[in-house]
Amino acid sequence: MSDAARRTARTIVQTLLGLAAAFPLILNASGIPRTAVGVGVALAVAAGLTRVMALDAVQKLLPKWLRTAVPDTGAGGDAREPAPAGSDGGSV
Repeated sequence: MSDAARRTARTIVQTLLGLAAAFPLILNASGIPRTAVGVGVALAVAAGLTRVMALDAVQKLLPKWLRTAVPDTGAGGDAREPAPAGSDGGSV
């Protein structure tokens, strides 16, 4: 890992820890109902875990049956080829 990447990672972690420490104060000052904040936190945690689970390093640590399928891009070209023109279901 390069020095710049390490500094960036440290800054992100420090910022997140600072926000986590200030979270109760922000919550009380905002007047947002606690249930709405709880749902927001749950969604943020789920999104973060989803992103981490998609990393190649994490995929290699998982058992084969739990890994996501990697699209085969063999001689057939890109697995994400665009649909042919005019196949948009009739929308204009």
